[in-house]
Amino acid sequence: MKTNVLPEDRLRILLAHKNRKMAASAHAYVRGSTKRFYEWLDRADRVELPSGPRLWICGDCHVGNLGPVGSGSGGLAIQIRDLDQTVVGNPAHDLVRLGLSLAMAARSSDLPGVVTALMIERMVEGYASAFRPDALPGADVATIPKTVEHALRAAARRSWRHLADERIEGEAVLPLGSRFWPLSEEERREVDSFFGRDDVRELVTILRHGKDLERVKVKDAAYWRKGCSSLGRLRMAVLLQVGRGDDRRYCLMDIKEATSAAAPHDPDAPMPEDPAARVRQGATALSPYLGSRMVVGHLLDRPVFVRELLPQDLKLEIEELSRDEAVAVAGFLARVVGTAHARQLNAVDRGRWLAELERQHDVSIEAPSWLWNAVVDLVAIHEAAYLEHCRRFALRASRGRSDAVDEEEPDGAS
Repeated sequence: MKTNVLPEDRLRILLAHKNRKMAASAHAYVRGSTKRFYEWLDRADRVELPSGPRLWICGDCHVGNLGPVGSGSGGLAIQIRDLDQTVVGNPAHDLVRLGLSLAMAARSSDLPGVVTALMIERMVEGYASAFRPDALPGADVATIPKTVEHALRAAARRSWRHLADERIEGEAVLPLGSRFWPLSEEERREVDSFFGRDDVRELVTILRHGKDLERVKVKDAAYWRKGCSSLGRLRMAVLLQVGRGDDRRYCLMDIKEATSAAAPHDPDAPMPEDPAARVRQGATALSPYLGSRMVVGHLLDRPVFVRELLPQDLKLEIEELSRDEAVAVAGFLARVVGTAHARQLNAVDRGRWLAELERQHDVSIEAPSWLWNAVVDLVAIHEAAYLEHCRRFALRASRGRSDAVDEEEPDGAS
Protein backbone atom coordinates (compact mmCIF):
# COMPACT_ATOMS: atom_id res chain seq x y z
CA MET A 1 0.00 0.00 0.00
CA LYS A 2 1.20 3.51 -0.75
CA THR A 3 2.62 5.48 2.11
CA ASN A 4 1.24 8.82 0.96
CA VAL A 5 -2.44 8.15 1.60
CA LEU A 6 -4.18 11.50 1.60
CA PRO A 7 -6.89 12.26 4.18
CA GLU A 8 -9.53 12.46 1.46
CA ASP A 9 -8.61 8.94 0.26
CA ARG A 10 -8.81 7.27 3.67
CA LEU A 11 -12.48 6.28 3.65
CA ARG A 12 -12.27 4.58 0.26
CA ILE A 13 -9.19 2.57 1.23
CA LEU A 14 -10.59 1.68 4.65
CA LEU A 15 -13.85 0.51 3.12
CA ALA A 16 -12.02 -1.77 0.69
CA HIS A 17 -9.98 -3.14 3.59
CA LYS A 18 -13.12 -3.81 5.63
CA ASN A 19 -14.85 -5.62 2.80
CA ARG A 20 -11.83 -7.85 2.17
CA LYS A 21 -11.68 -8.77 5.85
CA MET A 22 -15.40 -9.51 6.02
CA ALA A 23 -15.18 -11.77 2.98
CA ALA A 24 -12.41 -13.87 4.58
CA SER A 25 -14.77 -16.05 6.64
CA ALA A 26 -18.27 -16.20 8.06
CA HIS A 27 -16.83 -15.51 11.52
CA ALA A 28 -15.01 -12.43 10.22
CA TYR A 29 -18.25 -11.27 8.62
CA VAL A 30 -20.06 -11.45 11.97
CA ARG A 31 -17.34 -9.33 13.59
CA GLY A 32 -17.71 -6.68 10.90
CA SER A 33 -21.50 -6.58 10.63
CA THR A 34 -22.63 -5.34 14.01
CA LYS A 35 -25.41 -3.40 12.31
CA ARG A 36 -27.23 -6.61 11.37
CA PHE A 37 -27.28 -7.70 15.01
CA TYR A 38 -28.90 -4.44 16.08
CA GLU A 39 -31.42 -4.74 13.24
CA TRP A 40 -32.33 -8.20 14.53
CA LEU A 41 -32.83 -6.82 18.05
CA ASP A 42 -35.27 -4.26 16.60
CA ARG A 43 -37.37 -6.87 14.81
CA ALA A 44 -40.84 -7.44 16.24
CA ASP A 45 -40.77 -11.16 15.38
CA ARG A 46 -37.42 -11.99 16.94
CA VAL A 47 -36.93 -14.42 19.82
CA GLU A 48 -38.12 -12.99 23.13
CA LEU A 49 -35.18 -12.44 25.47
CA PRO A 50 -35.25 -12.32 29.26
CA SER A 51 -35.31 -8.83 30.68
CA GLY A 52 -32.18 -8.42 32.74
CA PRO A 53 -31.22 -5.68 35.17
CA ARG A 54 -30.22 -2.42 33.55
CA LEU A 55 -26.44 -2.11 33.70
CA TRP A 56 -23.48 -1.21 31.53
CA ILE A 57 -23.07 -3.77 28.73
CA CYS A 58 -20.47 -4.08 25.99
CA GLY A 59 -23.07 -3.70 23.26
CA ASP A 60 -20.85 -5.52 20.73
CA CYS A 61 -19.71 -8.54 22.71
CA HIS A 62 -18.06 -10.77 20.10
CA VAL A 63 -14.99 -12.92 20.70
CA GLY A 64 -12.58 -10.44 19.12
CA ASN A 65 -13.61 -7.80 21.66
CA LEU A 66 -12.30 -9.87 24.58
CA GLY A 67 -8.70 -10.58 25.42
CA PRO A 68 -5.77 -9.93 27.74
CA VAL A 69 -5.76 -6.40 29.17
CA GLY A 70 -3.00 -4.89 31.31
CA SER A 71 -3.75 -2.66 34.27
CA GLY A 72 -0.78 -0.35 33.88
CA SER A 73 0.46 -1.40 37.32
CA GLY A 74 1.37 -5.00 36.54
CA GLY A 75 -2.07 -6.59 36.58
CA LEU A 76 -3.25 -8.80 33.73
CA ALA A 77 -6.69 -10.30 33.09
CA ILE A 78 -9.05 -11.32 30.32
CA GLN A 79 -11.53 -8.48 30.03
CA ILE A 80 -13.71 -6.77 27.45
CA ARG A 81 -11.28 -4.70 25.41
CA ASP A 82 -13.45 -2.74 22.96
CA LEU A 83 -16.30 -0.61 24.29
CA ASP A 84 -17.28 1.69 21.42
CA GLN A 85 -20.88 0.50 21.71
CA THR A 86 -21.13 0.32 25.49
CA VAL A 87 -24.50 1.45 26.84
CA VAL A 88 -26.75 0.88 29.82
CA GLY A 89 -28.96 -1.89 28.55
CA ASN A 90 -30.11 -5.49 28.80
CA PRO A 91 -27.24 -7.89 29.67
CA ALA A 92 -28.96 -10.60 27.64
CA HIS A 93 -27.87 -8.70 24.51
CA ASP A 94 -24.21 -9.34 25.35
CA LEU A 95 -24.92 -13.05 25.83
CA VAL A 96 -26.67 -13.37 22.47
CA ARG A 97 -23.94 -11.48 20.62
CA LEU A 98 -21.26 -13.64 22.23
CA GLY A 99 -23.25 -16.79 21.46
CA LEU A 100 -23.51 -15.82 17.79
CA SER A 101 -19.78 -15.13 17.60
CA LEU A 102 -18.88 -18.44 19.24
CA ALA A 103 -21.30 -20.37 17.02
CA MET A 104 -19.72 -18.89 13.89
CA ALA A 105 -16.24 -19.66 15.25
CA ALA A 106 -17.35 -23.26 15.73
CA ARG A 107 -18.58 -23.41 12.15
CA SER A 108 -15.27 -21.98 10.94
CA SER A 109 -13.56 -24.80 12.86
CA ASP A 110 -15.83 -27.30 11.05
CA LEU A 111 -17.36 -28.49 14.31
CA PRO A 112 -20.76 -30.24 14.24
CA GLY A 113 -23.92 -28.52 15.40
CA VAL A 114 -24.07 -30.59 18.56
CA VAL A 115 -20.90 -28.84 19.72
CA THR A 116 -22.58 -25.48 19.23
CA ALA A 117 -25.46 -26.68 21.44
CA LEU A 118 -22.96 -27.72 24.11
CA MET A 119 -21.19 -24.36 23.82
CA ILE A 120 -24.43 -22.46 24.40
CA GLU A 121 -25.20 -24.64 27.41
CA ARG A 122 -21.74 -24.05 28.86
CA MET A 123 -22.04 -20.32 28.13
CA VAL A 124 -25.08 -20.01 30.36
CA GLU A 125 -23.43 -22.08 33.08
CA GLY A 126 -20.30 -19.95 32.97
CA TYR A 127 -22.22 -16.68 32.86
CA ALA A 128 -24.59 -17.64 35.67
CA SER A 129 -21.73 -18.78 37.90
CA ALA A 130 -20.58 -15.15 38.19
CA PHE A 131 -23.87 -14.28 39.92
CA ARG A 132 -23.92 -17.05 42.50
CA PRO A 133 -23.51 -16.09 46.19
CA ASP A 134 -20.20 -17.95 46.44
CA ALA A 135 -18.68 -16.22 43.39
CA LEU A 136 -15.64 -14.13 44.27
CA PRO A 137 -15.62 -10.66 42.68
CA GLY A 138 -13.37 -10.72 39.64
CA ALA A 139 -12.65 -14.45 39.96
CA ASP A 140 -12.23 -16.50 36.80
CA VAL A 141 -13.31 -20.07 36.25
CA ALA A 142 -11.02 -22.61 37.88
CA THR A 143 -9.72 -24.09 34.65
CA ILE A 144 -8.44 -21.75 31.96
CA PRO A 145 -8.82 -23.17 28.43
CA LYS A 146 -5.58 -23.72 26.54
CA THR A 147 -6.45 -21.10 23.93
CA VAL A 148 -6.91 -18.46 26.61
CA GLU A 149 -3.94 -19.65 28.67
CA HIS A 150 -1.63 -19.31 25.66
CA ALA A 151 -2.90 -15.76 25.09
CA LEU A 152 -2.32 -14.86 28.74
CA ARG A 153 1.19 -16.31 28.72
CA ALA A 154 2.06 -14.47 25.53
CA ALA A 155 0.73 -11.23 27.03
CA ALA A 156 2.64 -11.73 30.29
CA ARG A 157 5.92 -12.20 28.40
CA ARG A 158 5.53 -9.05 26.36
CA SER A 159 7.45 -5.88 27.16
CA TRP A 160 7.71 -2.37 25.79
CA ARG A 161 10.41 -3.66 23.45
CA HIS A 162 7.91 -6.02 21.82
CA LEU A 163 5.47 -3.16 21.30
CA ALA A 164 8.24 -0.93 19.94
CA ASP A 165 9.44 -3.61 17.54
CA GLU A 166 5.91 -4.00 16.18
CA ARG A 167 4.91 -0.35 15.96
CA ILE A 168 7.98 1.88 16.00
CA GLU A 169 10.85 2.35 13.60
CA GLY A 170 14.22 3.61 14.80
CA GLU A 171 14.29 5.55 18.05
CA ALA A 172 11.00 7.39 17.79
CA VAL A 173 9.26 7.14 14.42
CA LEU A 174 5.97 5.52 13.42
CA PRO A 175 6.74 3.76 10.12
CA LEU A 176 4.46 5.03 7.36
CA GLY A 177 3.06 2.28 5.21
CA SER A 178 0.06 -0.04 5.20
CA ARG A 179 -0.68 0.60 8.89
CA PHE A 180 0.29 4.22 9.58
CA TRP A 181 -0.58 7.10 7.26
CA PRO A 182 0.61 10.72 7.41
CA LEU A 183 -1.46 13.36 9.16
CA SER A 184 -2.40 16.67 7.63
CA GLU A 185 -0.72 19.77 9.05
CA GLU A 186 -3.95 20.72 10.85
CA GLU A 187 -4.26 17.27 12.39
CA ARG A 188 -0.70 17.35 13.68
CA ARG A 189 -1.20 20.80 15.23
CA GLU A 190 -4.34 19.56 16.97
CA VAL A 191 -2.51 16.50 18.32
CA ASP A 192 0.28 18.66 19.75
CA SER A 193 -2.29 20.92 21.39
CA PHE A 194 -4.28 17.99 22.81
CA PHE A 195 -1.27 16.48 24.55
CA GLY A 196 -0.41 19.87 25.98
CA ARG A 197 -3.50 19.67 28.21
CA ASP A 198 -2.76 19.24 31.92
CA ASP A 199 -5.24 16.36 32.41
CA VAL A 200 -3.80 14.44 29.46
CA ARG A 201 -0.22 15.01 30.59
CA GLU A 202 -1.13 13.98 34.12
CA LEU A 203 -2.64 10.69 32.92
CA VAL A 204 0.42 9.96 30.79
CA THR A 205 2.90 10.64 33.56
CA ILE A 206 0.95 8.61 36.12
CA LEU A 207 0.74 5.68 33.71
CA ARG A 208 4.48 5.92 33.12
CA HIS A 209 5.13 6.08 36.90
CA GLY A 210 6.61 9.54 36.66
CA LYS A 211 6.03 12.82 38.41
CA ASP A 212 2.84 14.71 37.79
CA LEU A 213 3.03 17.04 34.80
CA GLU A 214 6.60 16.20 33.92
CA ARG A 215 7.58 16.97 30.37
CA VAL A 216 5.44 15.22 27.73
CA LYS A 217 6.48 15.70 24.12
CA VAL A 218 4.86 14.40 20.96
CA LYS A 219 7.64 12.65 19.03
CA ASP A 220 5.53 11.36 16.17
CA ALA A 221 1.89 10.89 15.19
CA ALA A 222 0.06 9.18 12.35
CA TYR A 223 -3.37 8.12 11.21
CA TRP A 224 -3.84 4.48 12.16
CA ARG A 225 -5.53 1.94 9.92
CA LYS A 226 -6.62 -0.53 12.56
CA GLY A 227 -9.37 -3.11 12.14
CA CYS A 228 -12.58 -1.85 10.58
CA SER A 229 -13.54 0.69 13.20
CA SER A 230 -11.69 3.58 11.55
CA LEU A 231 -14.35 4.00 8.88
CA GLY A 232 -15.28 7.66 8.83
CA ARG A 233 -13.67 8.28 12.23
CA LEU A 234 -10.50 9.73 13.60
CA ARG A 235 -8.03 7.02 14.58
CA MET A 236 -4.49 8.06 15.43
CA ALA A 237 -1.38 6.61 17.00
CA VAL A 238 0.78 9.07 18.94
CA LEU A 239 4.28 8.33 20.16
CA LEU A 240 5.11 10.34 23.27
CA GLN A 241 8.37 11.05 25.02
CA VAL A 242 7.95 11.46 28.77
CA GLY A 243 10.72 13.05 30.82
CA ARG A 244 14.15 14.29 29.82
CA GLY A 245 17.65 13.01 29.23
CA ASP A 246 18.46 9.59 30.64
CA ASP A 247 15.08 9.50 32.40
CA ARG A 248 13.07 9.82 29.21
CA ARG A 249 10.61 7.07 28.37
CA TYR A 250 8.34 6.45 25.44
CA CYS A 251 4.70 5.43 25.32
CA LEU A 252 2.29 4.81 22.49
CA MET A 253 -1.16 6.37 22.72
CA ASP A 254 -4.27 5.34 20.81
CA ILE A 255 -6.72 8.12 19.88
CA LYS A 256 -10.14 6.99 18.74
CA GLU A 257 -13.17 9.05 17.85
CA ALA A 258 -16.34 8.18 19.75
CA THR A 259 -19.71 8.35 18.03
CA SER A 260 -23.27 7.84 19.19
CA ALA A 261 -23.90 4.22 20.15
CA ALA A 262 -26.03 2.14 17.81
CA ALA A 263 -26.58 -0.51 20.48
CA PRO A 264 -30.07 -0.50 22.05
CA HIS A 265 -30.10 1.14 25.45
CA ASP A 266 -32.47 1.93 28.28
CA PRO A 267 -33.95 5.34 27.41
CA ASP A 268 -34.51 6.10 31.09
CA ALA A 269 -30.97 5.23 32.19
CA PRO A 270 -28.61 8.11 32.95
CA MET A 271 -25.72 8.06 30.49
CA PRO A 272 -23.27 10.81 29.52
CA GLU A 273 -24.40 12.73 26.46
CA ASP A 274 -20.82 13.01 25.25
CA PRO A 275 -19.97 9.77 23.37
CA ALA A 276 -16.38 9.69 24.62
CA ALA A 277 -17.48 10.12 28.23
CA ARG A 278 -19.98 7.30 27.69
CA VAL A 279 -17.20 4.97 26.49
CA ARG A 280 -14.98 5.81 29.44
CA GLN A 281 -17.78 5.32 31.97
CA GLY A 282 -18.76 2.01 30.42
CA ALA A 283 -15.13 0.88 30.36
CA THR A 284 -14.70 1.79 34.01
CA ALA A 285 -17.72 -0.35 34.91
CA LEU A 286 -17.01 -3.32 32.65
CA SER A 287 -13.21 -3.40 32.29
CA PRO A 288 -11.53 -1.53 35.14
CA TYR A 289 -8.02 -2.20 33.80
CA LEU A 290 -8.95 -0.40 30.59
CA GLY A 291 -11.15 2.32 32.04
CA SER A 292 -8.43 3.46 34.43
CA ARG A 293 -6.15 4.16 31.47
CA MET A 294 -8.53 6.39 29.52
CA VAL A 295 -8.88 10.12 29.13
CA VAL A 296 -11.46 11.90 26.98
CA GLY A 297 -11.59 15.18 25.14
CA HIS A 298 -12.17 16.78 21.76
CA LEU A 299 -9.83 16.72 18.79
CA LEU A 300 -10.70 18.56 15.58
CA ASP A 301 -14.08 19.25 17.21
CA ARG A 302 -14.77 15.52 17.53
CA PRO A 303 -15.19 13.61 20.81
CA VAL A 304 -12.29 11.21 21.35
CA PHE A 305 -11.10 8.80 24.00
CA VAL A 306 -7.41 8.12 24.48
CA ARG A 307 -5.63 5.20 26.10
CA GLU A 308 -2.06 4.12 26.43
CA LEU A 309 -1.31 0.96 24.49
CA LEU A 310 0.31 -1.62 26.70
CA PRO A 311 2.29 -4.60 25.41
CA GLN A 312 -0.13 -6.88 27.29
CA ASP A 313 -3.18 -5.68 25.34
CA LEU A 314 -3.89 -8.45 22.85
CA LYS A 315 -6.89 -9.58 20.85
CA LEU A 316 -8.06 -13.09 21.62
CA GLU A 317 -7.69 -15.00 18.35
CA ILE A 318 -9.79 -18.14 17.95
CA GLU A 319 -9.00 -19.86 14.67
CA GLU A 320 -9.15 -23.65 15.05
CA LEU A 321 -10.90 -25.22 18.02
CA SER A 322 -11.33 -28.83 19.06
CA ARG A 323 -14.67 -29.97 20.45
CA ASP A 324 -13.61 -29.88 24.09
CA GLU A 325 -11.69 -26.60 23.70
CA ALA A 326 -14.63 -24.90 22.01
CA VAL A 327 -16.95 -25.79 24.90
CA ALA A 328 -14.38 -24.73 27.50
CA VAL A 329 -13.71 -21.39 25.77
CA ALA A 330 -17.46 -20.69 25.59
CA GLY A 331 -17.87 -21.18 29.32
CA PHE A 332 -14.78 -19.16 30.19
CA LEU A 333 -15.61 -16.13 28.05
CA ALA A 334 -19.19 -16.10 29.27
CA ARG A 335 -17.85 -16.07 32.84
CA VAL A 336 -15.68 -13.06 31.95
CA VAL A 337 -18.75 -11.22 30.64
CA GLY A 338 -20.78 -12.34 33.65
CA THR A 339 -18.12 -11.01 36.02
CA ALA A 340 -18.17 -7.65 34.20
CA HIS A 341 -21.94 -7.49 34.62
CA ALA A 342 -22.10 -8.86 38.18
CA ARG A 343 -19.62 -6.36 39.64
CA GLN A 344 -22.16 -3.61 38.91
CA LEU A 345 -24.95 -5.19 40.97
CA ASN A 346 -25.60 -5.67 44.65
CA ALA A 347 -26.26 -9.13 46.09
CA VAL A 348 -30.05 -8.82 45.82
CA ASP A 349 -30.02 -7.83 42.15
CA ARG A 350 -27.46 -10.51 41.33
CA GLY A 351 -29.78 -13.06 42.93
CA ARG A 352 -32.79 -11.81 40.98
CA TRP A 353 -30.98 -11.99 37.65
CA LEU A 354 -29.67 -15.47 38.47
CA ALA A 355 -33.18 -16.62 39.31
CA GLU A 356 -34.45 -15.22 35.99
CA LEU A 357 -31.72 -17.05 34.07
CA GLU A 358 -32.58 -20.31 35.80
CA ARG A 359 -36.31 -19.77 35.31
CA GLN A 360 -35.78 -19.28 31.60
CA HIS A 361 -33.79 -22.51 31.32
CA ASP A 362 -35.70 -25.12 29.35
CA VAL A 363 -34.75 -28.51 30.80
CA SER A 364 -36.17 -30.32 27.75
CA ILE A 365 -33.15 -29.34 25.65
CA GLU A 366 -29.45 -29.07 26.34
CA ALA A 367 -29.25 -25.30 25.78
CA PRO A 368 -31.63 -22.63 27.16
CA SER A 369 -34.36 -22.15 24.56
CA TRP A 370 -34.21 -18.35 24.34
CA LEU A 371 -30.46 -18.23 23.77
CA TRP A 372 -30.39 -21.26 21.50
CA ASN A 373 -33.26 -19.98 19.33
CA ALA A 374 -31.71 -16.51 19.13
CA VAL A 375 -28.35 -17.90 18.03
CA VAL A 376 -29.93 -20.23 15.44
CA ASP A 377 -31.96 -17.34 14.02
CA LEU A 378 -28.93 -15.06 13.86
CA VAL A 379 -26.64 -17.71 12.35
CA ALA A 380 -29.11 -18.22 9.51
CA ILE A 381 -29.35 -14.48 8.87
CA HIS A 382 -25.59 -13.96 8.93
CA GLU A 383 -24.78 -17.03 6.82
CA ALA A 384 -27.05 -15.74 4.05
CA ALA A 385 -25.74 -12.19 4.35
CA TYR A 386 -22.14 -13.44 4.31
CA LEU A 387 -22.65 -15.38 1.07
CA GLU A 388 -24.29 -12.36 -0.53
CA HIS A 389 -21.42 -10.17 0.65
CA CYS A 390 -18.92 -12.58 -0.91
CA ARG A 391 -20.88 -12.72 -4.18
CA ARG A 392 -20.90 -8.96 -4.55
CA PHE A 393 -17.29 -8.72 -3.42
CA ALA A 394 -16.19 -11.33 -5.98
CA LEU A 395 -18.14 -9.66 -8.78
CA ARG A 396 -16.63 -6.26 -8.05
CA ALA A 397 -13.15 -7.72 -7.64
CA SER A 398 -13.41 -9.58 -10.96
CA ARG A 399 -14.10 -6.23 -12.60
CA GLY A 400 -11.01 -4.68 -11.05
CA ARG A 401 -12.89 -2.74 -8.38
CA SER A 402 -10.91 -2.91 -5.13
CA ASP A 403 -13.68 -1.08 -3.25
CA ALA A 404 -15.96 -4.08 -3.55
CA VAL A 405 -19.36 -3.96 -1.84
CA ASP A 406 -19.00 -0.25 -1.24
CA GLU A 407 -22.65 0.06 -0.30
CA GLU A 408 -21.92 -1.49 3.09
CA GLU A 409 -22.49 0.96 5.90
CA PRO A 410 -19.74 1.64 8.44
CA ASP A 411 -20.89 0.06 11.68
CA GLY A 412 -18.01 0.41 14.07
CA ALA A 413 -16.80 -3.17 13.95
CA SER A 414 -13.33 -3.73 15.22
